[in-house]
Amino acid sequence: MKICLVTPPSPFLLDERVFMHIGILKIAAVLEEKGIQVDFMDLSAVKNYLNVIDDYLGLEDKATVIGITATTPQVPYAVKIANHINLNYKEKVEKIILGGPHVTLMYAASKREKSKNFVGSARATNDVNNLSNIFDVLVCGDGEHAIFKALEIDKGIIDADDRNSPLFLDSQTLTNMPLPARHLIDINSYKYFIDGERATSLIAQLGCPFQCTFCSGRNSPFLRKIRTRTTQSVVDEIEHLYLTYGLKGFMLYDDELNVNKQMVQLMKEIAKLQKKHKTEFKLRGFIKAELFNDEQAESMYEAGFRWLLTGFESGDKRILKNIKKQATRDDNTRCVEIGRKHGLKVKALMSIGHAGESKETIENTKKWLLETRPDDFDCTIITTYPGSPYFDDAIFNGKHYTYTDKRTGDRLHQAQLDYCVDQDYYKGDPDGGYISYVWTDHISAEDLVIEREKLEREVREKLNIPFNPGRPGLSYEHSMGMGLGNVNIPGYILRRTE
Repeated sequence: MKICLVTPPSPFLLDERVFMHIGILKIAAVLEEKGIQVDFMDLSAVKNYLNVIDDYLGLEDKATVIGITATTPQVPYAVKIANHINLNYKEKVEKIILGGPHVTLMYAASKREKSKNFVGSARATNDVNNLSNIFDVLVCGDGEHAIFKALEIDKGIIDADDRNSPLFLDSQTLTNMPLPARHLIDINSYKYFIDGERATSLIAQLGCPFQCTFCSGRNSPFLRKIRTRTTQSVVDEIEHLYLTYGLKGFMLYDDELNVNKQMVQLMKEIAKLQKKHKTEFKLRGFIKAELFNDEQAESMYEAGFRWLLTGFESGDKRILKNIKKQATRDDNTRCVEIGRKHGLKVKALMSIGHAGESKETIENTKKWLLETRPDDFDCTIITTYPGSPYFDDAIFNGKHYTYTDKRTGDRLHQAQLDYCVDQDYYKGDPDGGYISYVWTDHISAEDLVIEREKLEREVREKLNIPFNPGRPGLSYEHSMGMGLGNVNIPGYILRRTE
């Protein structure tokens, strides 16, 4: 058997070839471990991606099963790929599988709608039904075991987003999984640096236990239940990346590193690894502000951390309360100060458009940034992704959806979107590339865009933080009528199990 796994493009990003998609590479790894051949099609930054699909399906030794991953803003591109195949190559493809965060969280929201006897427009259920009409099999939740179930059936939904399911990964299983199949992508085409060192990403743990109202996955075990790898397994992966690819920069893409009680021990072991190889690593990762302390900071610096990223989100006290962030304004300021004290630069991740947002609360966010002076920042307009309370608990009034904070009464209004078509992304070009699908009783969607751009420009100018221009997309030179079997798809797009 052979399967072709596909990462769709993400043209909404400033630069699509910064971080590779680890999740689908883990799926590739478990398939290869079981002796299944994998073709891996990486369409990141490829503008004419349907031409690649045409050429691939013209190969004599193509796979007849296609597996696609998709985040919510990638769904329109995954749908275009599936519709293109269904229209032109139905006789050549046995089935198309969709997995990834979007379908997982939509299905979790759909289950909540049904369990609550939801009255009105069940948007998650409708979305899942739409996807079921386009894709043959939907994989929801952890895909490492579920992919084999997906290969067995012709049509249906595999629900691995259930803590009681044998398909749901526990910490031991996560630890024992093979490393992501990075050999199936052109790792050198991804350009990410930490303080001058070429870097890549890895994941040491899954899940976040906090209840932030804007955060996708708060109502899904897949992204809520903490699953940790052993310290040794993480250190072994870092050593593998260093020895195999010469990488000395590592972005730990866990939700919150310091949720793990073993984090300090992990930092000490990473420091030992550098001494073993007589080299220096540069690391970067996310932390939870109110949990951050001097011991953590000291151990992180020793391990090679030079950058921390923290979702402070807002500089306004009422907004912080509304989003159930738990960290106070003072906690956030203290976090930056601890980082600075220990030589760690801090990137402040901010967002506007929350329930109760106004020009005044946005001004308070701007003031906090200028007072605290983080080393870098970004400010996004919030998106209401499935799996978040903003999405799951919103009520439809016939025109749009409204989420209401039960404690303060503050509201967030949301446009009705077709996620198979509309690109709902949270992070665009900071220089005029944002769209708002949300608004509050105090500020319109249009004014949110204006206020975000004003904040971005003023803070960057006063703190002397430049824009990141990103890189343009890649143009694939396709076969242009070459005979079947003679197509040469470049290695930065297609790689295969040897």
